[in-house]
Amino acid sequence: MFEFKKSYDFINGEVLLFNKDLYCTSFDLVSKVRNALYRKTGVKKLKVGHAGTLDPLATGLMILCTGKATKQIEAFQLQEKEYLATLKLGATTPSFDMETEEDSKKEYSHVTEEMVLSAMSKFEGETEQVPPVFSAVKVKGKRAFEYARKGDPLKLQPKKIVISEIELVSFQLPTIVIKVVCSKGTYIRSLARDIGAELKCGAYLTGLQRKRIGDFRIENAISADFFTENLNQFETN
Repeated sequence: MFEFKKSYDFINGEVLLFNKDLYCTSFDLVSKVRNALYRKTGVKKLKVGHAGTLDPLATGLMILCTGKATKQIEAFQLQEKEYLATLKLGATTPSFDMETEEDSKKEYSHVTEEMVLSAMSKFEGETEQVPPVFSAVKVKGKRAFEYARKGDPLKLQPKKIVISEIELVSFQLPTIVIKVVCSKGTYIRSLARDIGAELKCGAYLTGLQRKRIGDFRIENAISADFFTENLNQFETN
């Protein structure tokens, strides 16, 4: 459970844990926190950065660092992450999530829990994964999603990832819920696509929550609104 400290030193550096809201972008969260800290401290150019982007349709843990603590961002990004993901079987979307409309539908009633477990097991360990074209991966100086949204053909190269744990949490067709513990650079949207392809019925992500980054857990995170509304409760240096 989160508890405010008696005082904070945002210039020398603080590590803050936030629970990102649905539809809020990672940039929006950083901007809101930075603006609140400017009003509190009067330091206009205070550094604020995050250790790992979450898609607008994802929720959950984001680590924000201020001041000199921004030097720790890269180390936090390298730590393993834990997600709770909800997948819809029997359909696909171009973005592998709900950002785009369904573009295909297939029969899924034949899928059993055992088939799902078998499909998931094939992605455990070190594998190669092709990122979504609707992503921030850079291609020739531009983000992949810039090509995708214009309808330009784009083929991304697979990248090595590690999925150290994958567990079936719920099985209620056409929906399954899975827990995934993975390395930096893993796209859960791509994992949803690949599980759907393995099951030969298609699948896409309908919900995603990041539960953990390294030793930092969602249970200790706060909302941006809670942070800004309670800033006056403590002293700053």
